Amino acid sequence: MERERVTLSAGEQRRVVVLNHLEKGAVMVGGAAQLLGISERQVKRLRAEYRREGAGALAHGNRRKRPANALDLELARRVLDLAETTYQGFNRQHLTEMLAEREGICLSRATVDRWLRTARVPAVRKRRPAKAHHRRDRIAQEGRLLQVDGSRHDWLEGRGP
Repeated sequence: MERERVTLSAGEQRRVVVLNHLEKGAVMVGGAAQLLGISERQVKRLRAEYRREGAGALAHGNRRKRPANALDLELARRVLDLAETTYQGFNRQHLTEMLAEREGICLSRATVDRWLRTARVPAVRKRRPAKAHHRRDRIAQEGRLLQVDGSRHDWLEGRGP
């Protein structure tokens, strides 16, 4: 299988340099493993693939492929269309619930939110007017702290009433 031409990352380019040194005999398999931070077995595997397919073999095989768990793009377009037409004015949570209930589209709120943000659909927020917050009037303080002694003892030793 022939791989398409890819641009290598800095780490992949470093692997190419180390594998070239390995091919020239400037470094041994153990040293190459230490330089790359992988096991000797992995160095041997990389070297065999590098000999077979060249530098492109060092690029990850899933590069430029759609993830297996990715949702369908057509579904995303349908949700965006419904959000802008049928369910216009619904907030993200309510939209998600209506999609599941009426359309049979069961998605997480986070997915719907991410799709709408990516499409630059603004979030619907009803802003209530700010409530007026008034401080209460101060209570008159004069004479509030009277201390009365109801005991029979002469605590003040004749110095007070």
